[in-house]
Amino acid sequence: MKNPDAGRTRTGGSRFGRQAEAERNDVRVLYAARAVFAEQGADAPVSAIAALAGVGIGTLYRRYGSKEQLLQRLCAIGIARTIAELRAALAAEGTGWEALAHYMAAAVEARAGAFAALAGTFSLPDDVTIANEEAKALAEQVLRRGHDDGTVREDVTTLDITHVIEMFSRYPRRTEEDDNARRRMLALTLDGLRSPHTGLPGPRPDWADYQRVWDEPKERP
Repeated sequence: MKNPDAGRTRTGGSRFGRQAEAERNDVRVLYAARAVFAEQGADAPVSAIAALAGVGIGTLYRRYGSKEQLLQRLCAIGIARTIAELRAALAAEGTGWEALAHYMAAAVEARAGAFAALAGTFSLPDDVTIANEEAKALAEQVLRRGHDDGTVREDVTTLDITHVIEMFSRYPRRTEEDDNARRRMLALTLDGLRSPHTGLPGPRPDWADYQRVWDEPKERP
């Protein structure tokens, strides 16, 4: 006897199969976009993202109508992950330096600072702006823990931490040697955050100057 649900099962399976494939493509696109924008900047061609993701340009544009939409989506995902890592650092046992080092290593691995070079080239959605303020406050708490227990040098600021993450987020990751060099340099940098150490050169960085870069759109050629 013929199964009356057979047709629906095949149709449903096909639909769910297409949905699963679309989700896999989206993950590949987002991963590729983060890498391409991190290393090539705002002028990176969308074709380079599609090529790295292994999808067609049409597939990419069906999901994201413009480069700006793609950047906004990446920022939303990035700040959500940053907040999660900061909360995990605050909940973890150990010294303040260990919590800070764990957070920074996770942020660099996720390329959380990949879009600093793109500041002012696209608009940030309001929810991302609000989330950025939450992340800043959490980062202050993580750093304060290290200052309070004396394991992180007193002259380090949250903006110093942000700059370190941004620099390492743009480090190329084309080969195993690239990855090894990045990890070694990050380990050296993290060790430099420990207390005590000699003082840092120059004035303390200012959040107002940093935020101004995002608030004032750049002139595009």
